[in-house]
Amino acid sequence: MIVSSALDYRAAARRRLPRFLFDYIDGGAGAERTLAANIADLQSVTLRQRVMQGVESVDLSTEWLGVAASLPLLIAPIGMSGMFARRGEVQGARAAAKKGVPFILSTLAVCPIEEVAAASARPIWLQLYMLKDRGFMENMLARARASNVEHLVFTVDLPALGIRYRDAHSGMSGPFAAQRRLLQALAKPAWAFDVGLMGRPHDLGNVVAYLGGAMKQQNYLRDIAANVDPTLDWSTLDWVRDRWPGRIILKGVLDETDARDAVRCGVEAIVVSNHGGRQLDGAPSVARMLPRIADAVGDDLLLFADSGVRSGLDVLRLLALGAKGVLLGRAYAYALAAAGQGGVEDVLDMFAAELRVGMMLCGVGEVRGADSSRLSGN
Repeated sequence: MIVSSALDYRAAARRRLPRFLFDYIDGGAGAERTLAANIADLQSVTLRQRVMQGVESVDLSTEWLGVAASLPLLIAPIGMSGMFARRGEVQGARAAAKKGVPFILSTLAVCPIEEVAAASARPIWLQLYMLKDRGFMENMLARARASNVEHLVFTVDLPALGIRYRDAHSGMSGPFAAQRRLLQALAKPAWAFDVGLMGRPHDLGNVVAYLGGAMKQQNYLRDIAANVDPTLDWSTLDWVRDRWPGRIILKGVLDETDARDAVRCGVEAIVVSNHGGRQLDGAPSVARMLPRIADAVGDDLLLFADSGVRSGLDVLRLLALGAKGVLLGRAYAYALAAAGQGGVEDVLDMFAAELRVGMMLCGVGEVRGADSSRLSGN
């Protein structure tokens, strides 16, 4: 397999995974217009090419909230990624630690916090969904503290699960879903042995033991929809703060008013995100909204961003639009599914090389210089 870009890993993941898993990674909500806009709008951002700038070398390192990173990248939380590769979250965390970037574990991971934290050479971050069972939530936060989780990424754009037609067609949900998934798995023998057989247990490790077995991988989408808390509001943030002594990053902010409210509520950082186009189809792209949010909050908030990122140049574009760090979602998931830890390390190296060349051609020597002055027309 010759791999030269994240898109090559997408093709490799498609060949290796059963359809229901590939489509779960690859798909979005509704007609997937927001998913497409994330990619198209970001790639339409033009960068300002400069010459004679004397940039001999490029420093890609940065720091957020007291955490040093070798790249302005973080591994995004992706539910059920332990089904993409054997104990996938463990492999992802090891790759992230080796490359010096934060790994954010999903609440809905296959591998539990304790397993992933113990396997990682640096502290992990935890993504938190607000579920209805407050006892579970308290237990989850206590386990995170006991596992030395570094920061909490509180996802706030899922009071209800987006309608995902592709999942119904693929067998992730819909009629005879279990039977369809089994047939698809049998058609992918390498995955079936490596992950399906040797990667057990397949329960959602952070959840199943604390909700009485109510939420399991085989009923994944149905049980998410049944357990997420639609009453989530700004007072919920106070509830979480009372139980979490560390930093909290809000993920899923896509509107200037919400960003200003985050400032008023004392939030230090947000992830500007539309959940990769997986929630509200018809929502604007991150590339469109990020500059507006950056203008609205100024230096009052640390801005991260995700959605539509397929190359190191896309990372540079988001930095120039106002982000200080970029979460890798699908690009990470494709590489994990195709080649495990090695694939994740490789895709991070690819992004670093693409970002380094892009910065040099824009006349930028360090990450903090990748600002709006690097956009064409500015």
